[in-house]
Amino acid sequence: MADYYSYDNGGSGRRSFLDAIPVVTRNLIIINVIMFVFTLLNEDFMVRTFALFYPASALFRWWQPLTHMFMHGGFWHIFFNMYTLFIFGSVLERTIGPKRFLLFYFVTGLGAVALHMGVQYLQLHPLQVAAASDPSVLPAFYARANVPTLGASGAIYGVLIGYAMFYPNSILTLIFPPVSLKAKWFVLIFAGIELLTGVTGTADGVAHFAHLGGMLFGWLLILYWKKTGHLYDRY
Repeated sequence: MADYYSYDNGGSGRRSFLDAIPVVTRNLIIINVIMFVFTLLNEDFMVRTFALFYPASALFRWWQPLTHMFMHGGFWHIFFNMYTLFIFGSVLERTIGPKRFLLFYFVTGLGAVALHMGVQYLQLHPLQVAAASDPSVLPAFYARANVPTLGASGAIYGVLIGYAMFYPNSILTLIFPPVSLKAKWFVLIFAGIELLTGVTGTADGVAHFAHLGGMLFGWLLILYWKKTGHLYDRY
């Protein structure tokens, strides 16, 4: 365990900070940063092309459920997501291995999409049906269908619950407020907040059910891997 967080990691010389980050976590961060830079250069094109739109929207493309996971709406959005991925993703990747972690990341990210779009369907389908007989409803429908969803948060919440399932009693401390709790309690509190805000519609503009979807699919996937004995990479 002494070499677990070592920069050298068993090599012959001291490596750079980036080299010290596990390979999958490192490359996910790099891709997100590259996509963010391109978004700064041409936000309209990047959002219209790679963010996620409701399937009935004219802006929807088949690749968006995947590419929206690498899009972010501002500096603090990407900063907090990538910081969380760096802190908790690095530990989780070292625990289950890079192949398992890569699969886990995308399953939780796509699981987040599934729950988010399922809730969107329940909200927008009545409007779509009403618009078929009353064209005056169409502007309200498209106003909501054309709102983009973007960010890695669904997969990030999956990473958080994955970390908490492996290290439930590790102590985490928030910067503000400076509260320390075990990881399992933090995750349960986050889940409760997301469920409450999602159901009540508070904190509008945040995909609360995507966060819950990432956590749900992460929890289910780790339970499945434990049951089938495929929790770690095999070499």
